[in-house]
Amino acid sequence: MEGIRETESKITYPKLRRFNGIMGALHLVQATFMLIASFVIPGVKDFKLDISTDFRFFDPGPPPDLVPDFTIIDNIIPLAILAAAFLFISAITHFLTVIPGINDFYNRKLDQGINYFRWFEYAISSSVMIFAISLLFGIQNLAALIAIVGLNATMNLMGLMMEKHNQTTEKTDWTAFIIGTFSGIIPWILIAIYLFGSGDVSEIPGFVWGIIGGYFFFFWTFPVNMILQYAKVGKWKDYLFGERGYIILSLVSKSLLAWTVFGGTFQPSG
Repeated sequence: MEGIRETESKITYPKLRRFNGIMGALHLVQATFMLIASFVIPGVKDFKLDISTDFRFFDPGPPPDLVPDFTIIDNIIPLAILAAAFLFISAITHFLTVIPGINDFYNRKLDQGINYFRWFEYAISSSVMIFAISLLFGIQNLAALIAIVGLNATMNLMGLMMEKHNQTTEKTDWTAFIIGTFSGIIPWILIAIYLFGSGDVSEIPGFVWGIIGGYFFFFWTFPVNMILQYAKVGKWKDYLFGERGYIILSLVSKSLLAWTVFGGTFQPSG
């Protein structure tokens, strides 16, 4: 099957190009403000989070033993810069799709029902965001953070595999979607363990609940958009309608999440 486009789209490529340019500009303005604030506003620039390592080394004893070596690297991750980077990555990707030549490739692949730019950008930008969110929820261990980022990136790359695989199928194959969903749920399990296992949840700041609620909601809107595309429900029969949906979801979700995380810098970092 050559992609999933079956009908002539009412969404033209020139309009989609302008739309990407506008979305890129909106991401860029927000990211620039956050970046400037991260250097000039004292409370913002000073809000940094810790990471830790937990290794074992051999102690010959007596008795011989594996001794834990727990190390905290203090104030190394600037939260505001992570929020800005999240938006900068999206802005750069939107601008890439409007460059002559690259835009032709983008349009040609959309005609086949696939967008490489989207999935690689999501794999990077959403991994930056879940890295920041994990730190805010108390996950400091470097190995756990790497696992969370890796699983989140895999989830998004399974979206690319879903589109790529279904170029060659007569009937939609949901295997990549199912694997991606599985990969994406595991970081949530880790976050929940730290969130509810760290003590009295009533002491968790309100902005943290805002982050987890917003992220969880928007986490599911993207796969729903894909399901509607491949199930060819209503206007989603037009692949470009779903593409525009991804772009709108990207702006709304990333803006709300970035500002919520950025607002967390005004909380006591201790």
